[in-house]
Amino acid sequence: MSGAGKTVCVTGASGYIASWLVKLLLQRGYSVRATVRDPNNPKKVEHLLSLDGAKERLHLFTANLLEEGSFDAAVEGCDGVFHTASPFYHDVKDPEAELLDPAVKGTLNVLNACVKVPSIKRVVLTSSMAAVAYNSRPRTPEVVVDETWFTDANLSRETKMWYVLSKTLAEEAAWKFVKEKGIDMVTINPAMVIGPLLQPTLNTSAAAIAKLFGSETYKNMTLGWVHVNDVAMAHILALEVSSAEGRYCLVESTAHYADIVKILKELYPNAKLPEKCEDDSPLKPLYQVSKKKTQSLGIDYIPLKTSVKETVESLKEKGFVSI
Repeated sequence: MSGAGKTVCVTGASGYIASWLVKLLLQRGYSVRATVRDPNNPKKVEHLLSLDGAKERLHLFTANLLEEGSFDAAVEGCDGVFHTASPFYHDVKDPEAELLDPAVKGTLNVLNACVKVPSIKRVVLTSSMAAVAYNSRPRTPEVVVDETWFTDANLSRETKMWYVLSKTLAEEAAWKFVKEKGIDMVTINPAMVIGPLLQPTLNTSAAAIAKLFGSETYKNMTLGWVHVNDVAMAHILALEVSSAEGRYCLVESTAHYADIVKILKELYPNAKLPEKCEDDSPLKPLYQVSKKKTQSLGIDYIPLKTSVKETVESLKEKGFVSI
């Protein structure tokens, strides 16, 4: 119970990673101040209120990423702050309003609130491999991506990768701000996060698995994959391990969608799954992501096949896929 007697804040607490983070923090004895846009919306908060320890140690706060000062009350008196709130979806009409502003201005709003609270020892920011891996450097089997890589914001803008751009600009703005203000910050940079869903809604990364069922084709993409429990645990260790610093790339393994489909066919031989890639180009190559830094934190990764199986079982249970 390493968190007994300590108070932390989790922003965007109803989200996929954040819900797991709240669950594990409560298990470790922390008191958790959780921010949501609407604490009266049962879809957003019921799954949090039913967690073990929630009755005694979970407190909900209303906060909005774009509203200055709205995080002040939630972070007051905290020992640590986890900033996970940031929109993640692909069907974007207005990138500035939907993704870029909430990511960048939201992060600065939270950090501005933290500056005023001397009790906060460290801020842990949920960034993404999106802010690491997208630049002009090739990603091929012999290449090892690590924490020294940074995404090229101009390239993301030119290629209209709006989510990638939102995470890149938010992380850049955060590092600049904490350097100027002397805040201790660590970033967690996960790849595609899968595993069981605690929230009742379908999130973007789990939807990537759900969409493969009943589909004719799969995307020609190679991505990093990681279990949501490992991601939540990395956030907590980033707060608890005093020597933690800088960025942490969180990837259990990289796999092409073809590899994910292969795993699904082994696990669910009767399911209707894609037979071919959506284009005729060569399959995007695998690459490596260094695990050295995250393993020094104490992360022992859950294997990809387990992550995929647990994701599908959760999707079935919640009615998002039927096999």
